[in-house]
Amino acid sequence: MSTASLLAAAESAGTDAQLITAAVVGVAVIIALITWLKLHPFLALSIGAVGVGIGAGLGATDSVKSFVEGFGATMGSVGILIGFGAMFGKLLADSGGADRVVDTLVGRAGPRTLPWMMALVGAVIGLPMFFEIGLVLLMPVIILVARRSGLSLMRIAIPTLAGLSAMHGLVPPHPGPLVAVAALNANLGLTLALGVVVAIPTVIVAGPLFSKLAARWVDVPVPELYVTVEDREGAEAAAERRRPSFAATLSAILLPVVLMLGKAVADVVAADSESPAKALLDFLGTPVVALGLAVLAGMLLLGRGGGMDRNAIAASLESSLPPIAGILLIVGAGGGFKQVLIDTGIADVIAEAIKGSALPVLFLAWLVAVLIRVATGSATVATVTASGILAPVAAELTSTHVSLMVLAIGSGSLFLSHVNDAGFWLVKEYLGVTVVQNLKTWTVMECIISVTGLAGVLALSVFI
Repeated sequence: MSTASLLAAAESAGTDAQLITAAVVGVAVIIALITWLKLHPFLALSIGAVGVGIGAGLGATDSVKSFVEGFGATMGSVGILIGFGAMFGKLLADSGGADRVVDTLVGRAGPRTLPWMMALVGAVIGLPMFFEIGLVLLMPVIILVARRSGLSLMRIAIPTLAGLSAMHGLVPPHPGPLVAVAALNANLGLTLALGVVVAIPTVIVAGPLFSKLAARWVDVPVPELYVTVEDREGAEAAAERRRPSFAATLSAILLPVVLMLGKAVADVVAADSESPAKALLDFLGTPVVALGLAVLAGMLLLGRGGGMDRNAIAASLESSLPPIAGILLIVGAGGGFKQVLIDTGIADVIAEAIKGSALPVLFLAWLVAVLIRVATGSATVATVTASGILAPVAAELTSTHVSLMVLAIGSGSLFLSHVNDAGFWLVKEYLGVTVVQNLKTWTVMECIISVTGLAGVLALSVFI
């Protein structure tokens, strides 16, 4: 090897080590600022993001630019969804619709079966929906079921979140699995079927079963969000007041689910169609549009159905936004931090290090996605990058094993959600837990989903 090649290799190794060191130190600093110095997470994430960019050699100006772009992109997608979700949740609580749903769930399931029912609710709602939409729609139900049933918050929240997250990572038509299906040229129908098979035991292990441990590790009061008529005035006063019917409430909740499912089916059945019907389904099924329509429908089905006049509906919507201001800023900063990590090129460093590995292909696919997910905080980046790396290998596999590779990548893309993931902050703020408590519950749950999903994939690979 020539002197020039040696110098280039040494320079590359130094740069790679600098990127990884900057990322690790940045995460540690953010956690220390929040837990030790008690700094607000929004400020800690902002400082940490710019510091990581500078430490990784991105430059001060470019680091700030990257953070601002990531913040804006997150607010343009997740931020709008949080706003609409807060409005819908407040209408659900103020109209009495939440009381109707919670009374039905709690009345038909005992303390032992309620976590299992919530896992099923999370999985069904999560099948066609983006994780963030499912979360903002179900958070009022999670909080009110925990409050009304007397069970620990984690016994209710973890199963529901497990259902949402597992479907998001493993089952098309979610964006991550669809990207991997396209990149690896996998059979969509087969991948969907195998994804459901893997997701069922994964949700059971990470949801109802793990929630028992999570409730022991983190015992926190139910947040004072979504206070209903029954919470304020008692069951008798709530029973006397007019409430939306169960059918009307369920229709309002399921409206965005149906709209997004319609778009997903159209994307699969008529992917290349340019018909007006396909264009309409694409528009209505766009997450922001679907949830915005749910708010408008909620004003009629929940507000008017619950006997609220125009002033009461307007007051409910107005009062829904101030409590989520902190959540919006924190989630946006988490997105900014993630973008800084992506722009440093750390995902490319990991990709290069993995190439040529002799590990089993399905485990390798999972590992590549895990490393990129942990480094960047983005399940989508992890899926896209891992699929690109593994595409040449997938070309030599059977159709079944290509589908299993998609699921292995999807499982890996969920691993170890932490401070560089906007979803981490979304869950933390809604549940009212500390960073450490969120790491012990939400983060561990995501790891369990990832590892159990991999185990399911490897088990299927032996038999099919």
